[in-house]
Amino acid sequence: MTYILALDQGTTSSRSIVFDARGNIVAIAQQEIQQIYPQPGWVEHKPLEIWSSQLATARQVLAKAGITAAQVRAVGITNQRETTVVWNRHTGQPIYNAIVWQDRRAEPACAALRAQGMAPVIQQKTGLLVDAYFSGTKLQWILDNVDGARAQAAAGDLLFGTVDCWLLWQLTGGAVHATDVSNAARTMLFNVHHNTWDTELLDALRIPAALMPQVQASASLFGEVQATHLGHALPVGGMAGDQQSALFGQACFSAGMAKNTYGTGCFMLMHTGAQFQTSANGLITTSAAQPSAVPEFALEGSVFVGGAVVQWLRDGLGAIQSSAEVQALAESVPDNGGVMVVPAFTGLGAPYWNPEARGTITGLTRGSTRAHIARAALESIAFQSAALLLAMARDAQAAGAAPLRELRVDGGACVNNLLMQFQADLLGIPVLRPQVTETTALGAAYLAGLSTGVYRGTEDISALWQIERRFEPSISPAAAAALMQRWEHAVRQATAA
Repeated sequence: MTYILALDQGTTSSRSIVFDARGNIVAIAQQEIQQIYPQPGWVEHKPLEIWSSQLATARQVLAKAGITAAQVRAVGITNQRETTVVWNRHTGQPIYNAIVWQDRRAEPACAALRAQGMAPVIQQKTGLLVDAYFSGTKLQWILDNVDGARAQAAAGDLLFGTVDCWLLWQLTGGAVHATDVSNAARTMLFNVHHNTWDTELLDALRIPAALMPQVQASASLFGEVQATHLGHALPVGGMAGDQQSALFGQACFSAGMAKNTYGTGCFMLMHTGAQFQTSANGLITTSAAQPSAVPEFALEGSVFVGGAVVQWLRDGLGAIQSSAEVQALAESVPDNGGVMVVPAFTGLGAPYWNPEARGTITGLTRGSTRAHIARAALESIAFQSAALLLAMARDAQAAGAAPLRELRVDGGACVNNLLMQFQADLLGIPVLRPQVTETTALGAAYLAGLSTGVYRGTEDISALWQIERRFEPSISPAAAAALMQRWEHAVRQATAA
């Protein structure tokens, strides 16, 4: 048997999965990581905990699979994107906690960039809108606010990396400081047309180029895991940010194919091939996971609070005891009873991009129950995703592309049948759930397999993709449009001053 080890470092946990060459899961190990909230709008992780938890799960999953590292062909890494780590290149010690992608502290720096007229330049070069979501202003904040950081950076003593880069540096014993194009593309500092760090953008944020990692194709040999970590030296053959990795794992390799991942947030990507297409509808353009040096692109919309709304029902509202209860509670009522939940806990992402929006519950009556709120919270995930897809459809139409025919789905919340059916109803196209829903890790495994000869090309991978369930729309387009109008009305209330 041929095995590939995927390291999947996410927002709430570190996981490791062993796949066989056909993309089947052999074993999974998972460990939660601490969420740190120093003040409202700030979210941090401990970088050394990210590393120790990821290494622990890698060791655990090999034991669970009943194999040794010597039986593994390659390692693939996928990661929470935009999360920013800065460490000392000599000691390996982080100089500050990792600033997580959800963190909003860099909004003043973003406002300054907009005021300077940098937004059009940044969008043209990077495909991104100026927002605190991305890594560049997080890195700038660390350099400006950690004592001695700028002096250390100027002396060449510091390294910057997203989580993939941080893990690779640790796995290789500090031998390799590198990232892939899909993660570099999330920094607001990377020219996606030329796949290089952009001097003008680095200068605008006062970031020394010496901090930045080498950038490689997503399927390439990045370095070697030290034998001391897993008992045998292994090549790291693939790396990609979690959402581009999921697009790859869903075998969306050609223009017009799309997937939505239902995780802590929701992330919809539509492959646009070699075409760099700027959105007129609040989406961003990003580098897709690239098997070669040839640039490939995708349109992306990001929902900041997706599955996290279920955690809020459990931990914040106390409406459920465990996340698994939410479908039964939501199904205990025939509909949401007029209740709408807009989970703008950290502002609204695409296509609204309103950092000032706040979570709201509207439509409450004396007859409203926790079941109605639970159903409305669950439906909010689908409403936000539908808003993304409608924006993508408008961009595709403007570019003369064919309309989207189907949506492939993955992530933890896609196992919820009520949610997936409601999603198909809102979109008016089939929603396809694959046999293997761990497509984020699977994409990293496929990338690692490509660079090490397990697969001859993407055609081999396409042949492995299989549907587990197909959800067909069950309401009319007019009824779906009416539901979306109600959603947009609720969004306007959440964004009212």
